[in-house]
Amino acid sequence: MDALRCFEDNIELDRLDRESFLARHKLMGHPSLSLENLGKVLPALPPSNVMYSKSRLANGDDFETTFRDRPEGVSVSQVLESIRESSSYIMISSPEKHPSFHDLYRELKSDVEVLMRRRGIGGEALMSKLYLFIASPNQITPFHVDRYSTILMQFRGSKTITVFPQWEDAVVKSEDLEAYCDYERTKLPWSESLDKYGKPYTFAPGDALHIPFMAGHHVANGSDDVSISLSIIFNTDETMVWRNALCMNHRLRRRLPMVGRSVSPVGRSALRDQVKDFTYRGIGYVARRMGREW
Repeated sequence: MDALRCFEDNIELDRLDRESFLARHKLMGHPSLSLENLGKVLPALPPSNVMYSKSRLANGDDFETTFRDRPEGVSVSQVLESIRESSSYIMISSPEKHPSFHDLYRELKSDVEVLMRRRGIGGEALMSKLYLFIASPNQITPFHVDRYSTILMQFRGSKTITVFPQWEDAVVKSEDLEAYCDYERTKLPWSESLDKYGKPYTFAPGDALHIPFMAGHHVANGSDDVSISLSIIFNTDETMVWRNALCMNHRLRRRLPMVGRSVSPVGRSALRDQVKDFTYRGIGYVARRMGREW
């Protein structure tokens, strides 16, 4: 059996992409994640990969659009220098594009693929990439969902992460989840009353947390220190079926309202999800061959 290099070997495989759960990682002290190295990495990455905010965020904010409008006259290096005292947030997409992250990315991807093979859900981590998060004490990551499976690792500071059940319609209605997956609406309805459905995790350096595909979550950083965390996101053969089925449902609701009102939610029937996945990919293939959008 292939050994894990980045995670402790006690991960509950039967819960992968079914429930959130805590594990432990073995990457504390990794040189890629020192503030000294990050100070060199951030200015060297393409600007489109480095997103940041200098305002305190809140649940209910549109997480995906928050970082598109960077603060005027402020560089990411300036944000990093003042991050302990300011209400700032830096999110780096694909830090593996920098040489200092190449080996770390390969090792994490390899571990994910070991877990996938053990679980029997394919052997290749599809669409995999890293995300790096650096945030001020007491900063908030607004409620959102990810179109991927996620393993998040903490390296500095503490936080509380609240994760919600994967297909709970009371948290995110099916129509909203489908539109989000299809990149049409990224602002999800939020109310503090929804927290009763969530499971909070106290997250400290050395901890790893699995967040299932499309499971809602939000984060509150601790007051003790700057938070540095890293996630590897990926899709499996199974989650790609779910992803395409969600997009298929959204297209049906949008283009065929009479049909769309009665479509079955994703995640209830593997057979129905597979039929939607096959149909979505087939229509997309024909549309591309004809030079049309789907």
